[in-house]
Amino acid sequence: MNLSSKITPVLIVSITPYFLERDNFWFDKNLTKILEARKTQSFFQDNTLCLEKDRVFFLSQFLRKLDEMGYEKVYRISEPGEFSQRGGTVDVFPVNLNYALRFEFLGNKIENIERLPLEIKDERTFKEILKKKLKSQKLFSDLKGLKPGDYLVHLDHGIGRFLGETKTEKTRQLKYYVLEYSQGDRLYVPFGLERKLSRYVGFLEPKISRLASPLWQKTKRKVKEETERLAKELLEIYAKREVASRLPYLPDDEIDAQLAASFKYQETPDQIEAIENIKKDLEKSKPMDRLLCGDVGFGKTEVALRAMAKVVKSGHQAALLCPTTILANQHFQNFKERLKRLPIKIALLSRLQTKKEQKEIIENLKRGRVDILVGTHRILSNDVVFQNLGLLIIDDEQRFGVRQKEGLKKMRASLDILSLSATPIPRTLYLSLSSLRDISLIQTPPQGRFAVKNFILPFSEEVIKKAIEKELKRDGQVYYLHNRIETIEAARHFLKNLVSGAAIGIAHGRLKEKELIRTMEAFQKKEIDILAATTIIENGLDLSNVNTLIVADATRLGLAEAYQIRGRVGRSTSQAFAYFLFGQHLSEKAELRLGALKEAEALGSGYRIALRDLEIRGAGNILGKEQSGSINQVGLNLYCQILSEAIERLKSDANHEGNKRSFI
Repeated sequence: MNLSSKITPVLIVSITPYFLERDNFWFDKNLTKILEARKTQSFFQDNTLCLEKDRVFFLSQFLRKLDEMGYEKVYRISEPGEFSQRGGTVDVFPVNLNYALRFEFLGNKIENIERLPLEIKDERTFKEILKKKLKSQKLFSDLKGLKPGDYLVHLDHGIGRFLGETKTEKTRQLKYYVLEYSQGDRLYVPFGLERKLSRYVGFLEPKISRLASPLWQKTKRKVKEETERLAKELLEIYAKREVASRLPYLPDDEIDAQLAASFKYQETPDQIEAIENIKKDLEKSKPMDRLLCGDVGFGKTEVALRAMAKVVKSGHQAALLCPTTILANQHFQNFKERLKRLPIKIALLSRLQTKKEQKEIIENLKRGRVDILVGTHRILSNDVVFQNLGLLIIDDEQRFGVRQKEGLKKMRASLDILSLSATPIPRTLYLSLSSLRDISLIQTPPQGRFAVKNFILPFSEEVIKKAIEKELKRDGQVYYLHNRIETIEAARHFLKNLVSGAAIGIAHGRLKEKELIRTMEAFQKKEIDILAATTIIENGLDLSNVNTLIVADATRLGLAEAYQIRGRVGRSTSQAFAYFLFGQHLSEKAELRLGALKEAEALGSGYRIALRDLEIRGAGNILGKEQSGSINQVGLNLYCQILSEAIERLKSDANHEGNKRSFI
């Protein structure tokens, strides 16, 4: 439908709180006043566009103005606050109209203005969504400490390299962020439009395209579609849990007090807060679904144990699901020791037991003779039936396969769930998920804990010998990381010749599980002085007497992996040391990785190092590995912003009777 040139000029207003507070009828009613105000008042000059058919108006000026007014450039418009361009045709969905418009330019003249068959029926809902979107963009745009050479993501134009700041030649007052794109293209983003910028955080070197290329819009559309699917999946679980209910668990009593008293460390403020939050969750009638994130060695397991005890004394069973047999066995041994004076029966279920033993445990579980079950994914097998399972704790959920995750998803609707993540959750992911899931963060190091001292040095027999002898002299133990199974025997031989009299064990993924467990138990009992191992030690082993780590070839490790492995030492009040050794030829990337590890020496610095690739790992762990491709394409911050907006939009739809958001 064409708009007659006799009709009042078309008004487009910027996406600001001032205009979003007003309904669209207000703009019709006050059009004359707004046009008058445009002549003298800078606010209306900066935040409105007045357009008519046959009027001379530069296309480039029109596009720049839409950008500055906060409109998002997309491949194809679908909702208010968006615009798209194909040649001389520009589609806009103004926030002050209930319908979209098409502007056709011929040279520098508006040849035609056409109303598109795209409308909104619920204006109030969309105004609320736009307000949240505005807030969301500000939250996810963190430009503190920006340095030339950093990668930034512009909402409309994609990933560019930040060159610095500049001022306009004429007035020397307007300041701009300068971004460089492919083929030397440059983009000048005025100060005040920071909400359209976010830092690029990703595993890969980002792909930079040319300005005005349609590739970014297509990429963004694809990521939005994938994110919408994830948001729907999250909301389905959320919706089921909203209607589910159970009897509240009993308040704290003597059993909880005894368990807390047997903890040999002082709880950190973050631990206390997490314990209190979980206690409140369990004393409600709505099932819990909480994510507990924390740096390595900061006490998530203690929080989990207290939650299980609370559930058990209320007459229900609890289960702890672990990604590896080693970790399940370690948790079982530790819990058995902590619970030995309490009337709580605990069992271990994994491939370590014979079929006869497994059958007996499963039968006891079914009859309610087991209160807490610790195990691997064997727990999810069809033959494992609980009498009255109340709480499921999942340690590092991302390590389980698709089939196991599907099983967990079905269990989620009715059970109390506590998920543990060893990787700190990035701030942006926290913001995008916090409206759906309850999240507790443990960021405070335990009392008396020292930061691990890092040494990044060329490979040297002398360095290794001195480091081991220094540790053994104080009756400590050593991890020697040699990440090649084929030559690990040679590494043991090398260590035996280097340090005479030391007991040396081997741990890697190809050992039979019972042999591996025997080795780890011997190491735990201090029968082994040095453990030559692969990255199998990354999986959450907690041995307080092991306070020296030597990585034979640190260039083989990713930054996040190196950080996680470093967390295996320094878990007591003794000073711990980590030696990251490298060969003669160190690539530029490896040097940067090791440099970043050195920078992140302070306790709890998982949050600083997360600004590199650990942040992606954290996102991948919590969202699932399948999201990492999309995250790399647009950067973690923009991805989380898109996810947050999708969740809010779908929640808003669900909250309005009959799904009032409808397009024609």
